[in-house]
Amino acid sequence: MRASRAAGVTLVEVLIAVTLLSLLAVGMLYSMRVGLMAFSKVDTSLMRNRRAAGAQRVVEDELAGIVPVVTPCGGGKILFFQGEPQTMRLISTFSLQQGWRGQPQILELFVIPGENGDGVRLVVNEIPYDGPLSASQVCTGDGHFAPVVAGPNSFVLADKLASCQFQYLTAPDNPSDPAIWQPFFKSKLWPYGVRIQMAPLEPDPSRLQPITATVPLFLYRNPEMQYAD
Repeated sequence: MRASRAAGVTLVEVLIAVTLLSLLAVGMLYSMRVGLMAFSKVDTSLMRNRRAAGAQRVVEDELAGIVPVVTPCGGGKILFFQGEPQTMRLISTFSLQQGWRGQPQILELFVIPGENGDGVRLVVNEIPYDGPLSASQVCTGDGHFAPVVAGPNSFVLADKLASCQFQYLTAPDNPSDPAIWQPFFKSKLWPYGVRIQMAPLEPDPSRLQPITATVPLFLYRNPEMQYAD
């Protein structure tokens, strides 16, 4: 009888199969790498957009929660609101730590240089408010506000800004004239609104950029009148 030939594969066929399998594995890994990189870029972009939108919402809530306080300062009483082009002090019922449910805070919003001197950043300090006397701790003996200082507890609201300026909608000297935006707040009445103008250091159409935030202030309490609280 004739012996049957043993079934099998040749060495060339094995090499071809291994090569094809290797190419398939490399293609799958490369596709996964491309997908993960795309996911990472999208996630980073979303986080940046959420951070920018969140910072604007925080600023709007802080200004919306302003409390009309007249505090002792330098032997007299002053309206507790400091308004300068890059510094703003006020008392608000909104805080970063506790939102709307916490203790009122003395808020110090100001502009400092950015990291490595690149642009500027908007930061805020929060000091617990325990009454008009506690607010006088940021006043000097001559009846002015003390300079603001950044510290380890300062929170960065917006970073990588080319510029950041505050403006205040102030009542005009002539009651018949419209209110005007000014870089310094010097009125004896509360401002009608606050505008924070922010410009990005590196404009990018694909990202949500810091924009100008304008917040109206609905304060009708006259600081020169005595109220029966």
